[in-house]
Amino acid sequence: MKWNSRIRCALVCLVFIALFSGFSFRLIYLQMIKHDEYAGLAAEKHVYKQIICAERGAIFDANNEVLAHNVPVETVVADATHLNNLDAIVDLVSDELRLPARELAEKLHGDRRYIVIKREVPEVVADALREKLRSQNLRGIYLEHDATRIYPNGSMLCHVIGFTDFEHHGIQGVEASMEEYLHGQDGYRYIEHNRAGQEIVLYRGQERASRNGYQIHLTVDLHLQNIVENEIDAAMREYTPTKATIILMRPQTGEILAMANRPHFDLNLRSQAEPEQMKNRAIIDMMEPGSTFKIVTAAAALNEKKVRPDSMIFCENGVWNFGGAALHDHRPFADLSVKDILVKSSNIGAAKLALSVGDQKFYEYIRRFGFGERTGIELPGEISGRIRSPQFWSKISITRIPMGHEIGVTPLQMTVAMAAIANGGKLITPRIVKSIATDEGKTISSLSPVVLRQVISPQTAREIGDALRGVVSDRGTAAAAAIPGFTIAGKTGTAQKVDPKGGYEQGKYVVSFSGYVPADHPEFVGLVVLDNAHTSKPELNYGGLVAGPIFARIGEKAARYLDLQPREEIRKALPVERVALTNASHH
Repeated sequence: MKWNSRIRCALVCLVFIALFSGFSFRLIYLQMIKHDEYAGLAAEKHVYKQIICAERGAIFDANNEVLAHNVPVETVVADATHLNNLDAIVDLVSDELRLPARELAEKLHGDRRYIVIKREVPEVVADALREKLRSQNLRGIYLEHDATRIYPNGSMLCHVIGFTDFEHHGIQGVEASMEEYLHGQDGYRYIEHNRAGQEIVLYRGQERASRNGYQIHLTVDLHLQNIVENEIDAAMREYTPTKATIILMRPQTGEILAMANRPHFDLNLRSQAEPEQMKNRAIIDMMEPGSTFKIVTAAAALNEKKVRPDSMIFCENGVWNFGGAALHDHRPFADLSVKDILVKSSNIGAAKLALSVGDQKFYEYIRRFGFGERTGIELPGEISGRIRSPQFWSKISITRIPMGHEIGVTPLQMTVAMAAIANGGKLITPRIVKSIATDEGKTISSLSPVVLRQVISPQTAREIGDALRGVVSDRGTAAAAAIPGFTIAGKTGTAQKVDPKGGYEQGKYVVSFSGYVPADHPEFVGLVVLDNAHTSKPELNYGGLVAGPIFARIGEKAARYLDLQPREEIRKALPVERVALTNASHH
C-alpha cells in the first residue's frame, strides 16, 4: 500500500512538473522567441503608417511666371482592419463626400489595409469629416495631405509642360522629363491609437520628414509664347491646316523662347483630350522640309570651297534631265549666282551645288547639321528623323535631297540648322530648361549653352546669311516676310505632302518659313510650319505667301517686346496678293 501511495504521489508530481514545464516553455517561447512577431501583429491593430507626401515642384517660365503649381487637397483612405463600426462609417463618409453608400460599403468590405475612397477632397470638406469621425469615435478612416496639379494657363504650352497622373508622376513634357527633380521624396510617420481610438502622441518619434520637389524654370518667355499662340490660332482660322507648329529659339544659347503646336488641349481637362491633340509635333513629327533645306546644300558647297557666293551656275532654263528623270524649277532660270540660287530658290541650282560636293561629303554635312539624330532637348519622345546613307540613294537622290526631298526632319531640327547659320556656324543643343532650384529658391543647376560642333566656318555662315537677306526682299521668295525697320534673313519651303501609301498627295503641301531677326545680330530664330493649308487660290499656297507673313507678324511683335531698335527705315512688307503676282515663286 505504501509503495502504491508513493507511486501515485510521484506520478502526480511528475504530471504537475510536466504541466508547469510546458507552461514555462510556452511562456518563454511567446515572450522571447515570438515576441517580435506578436508585437508586430498587435501594433498593426493600433498603429498606422501615415505617408507624408512631398509637394511636387512648381514649373515657371523664364520670368518666374507660374506654369504649373499645386493646390492643397486631401485623400480619404481606409484601413479595413481598423474599422470599428462599418454601418455608421459608411453613412457618415458617403454623406460627407457625396458618394453612393452601397458602392462605399462594398469597397470597405474585406481586410485590405489601404483603400482609396476619394482623391482631391477640398481641405474644408476634409476638416469637417475629420471632426465628425473624431466626435463619433469612428476609426479606420484616415485623411492624407495631398495636392492637385493646376495649370493656370490652360492649353498654353501644353505640349511643353505635360501633366501628371493620380500618383503625381509626370506623363508628358517637362513633367515627365524632369520627374526626378519635380517629384521630391515622400516622408512618413507612425500613428498609434489606444483602445479609445485616441492618438498616442509619444509614438510620433518614428518618422521621416518629406523633401519637396525642386522648382523647374523654363527658357520659355510667356509673353513671347502668347504672341506665338495668338498667331498660330489666327493661322488655324485663316488656313484651316491639318496641323501647325511654330518655334522661337535664341541662336547663341539654344534657349527655346516659344513653342506651339496645333491641334492642342487644355492641361486641366486632359482626360477629354484626343491622342492627336497631345502630340508635340515640334519633336515627333517627321516632314520633308522642302527648300528650307537648301541652306545645308549651299553651306556644304561654300564651306568646301567648291564655289564662291558669286560663282555662276547654269540652271538649264527651268528643266534638267538627270539620271533618267526631269528636274524642274518653278520658273526658268539661265545663269544664277550661288547667292541667287537661294534667293530665287532654284532646285536645279541646288542640285548642281550638291553634285559639286559629292554624295559622301554632302551626306556628311547633312549629319553635321544635326539631321538624323535627336537634338537632345529636355523633352520626351523626340525622334531622330530619317536620313539614308549614300549607299541607299537612287541615281537621282543627289538631285532631290538638296531641295529637301527624300529626307525626314523634325521642325526642331530645322530650327537648329537655321540657328547654326545665325550664330556663325555652330550646332547648338536646344534647351527648354533654364535652371533647377529648391523650393526655397536656391539654384542648384542652371543652363549652360552646349555647342556640339562647328558645322561650317563663320565666313560661310555670313555668306549664307547674306543670301538669306535677299530671300526676304522684292527679288526673293519671301518678300511678304519682311518686318518694317529690320533686315530679315530667312528661307521659304514648300514640300508636297508625302502619301503614307507611297509617293505624294496631289494638291497638298507642307509650307514653311524659317528665318532670324535682326539679320546682322540675331536675337531669335523662328520657324513656321503649316501642314495642308487651304488658300483661296492655288498660287497662294506657298511657303513665302502663307508662312512668311505669319513669321513677319510674330517677328514684329517679338522685336517690340524685346525692345530691339530698328537700325534703318525699311519698307513695309508687300501685300501677299502683290507678291503672288510679281514673284509667283512656290519655294
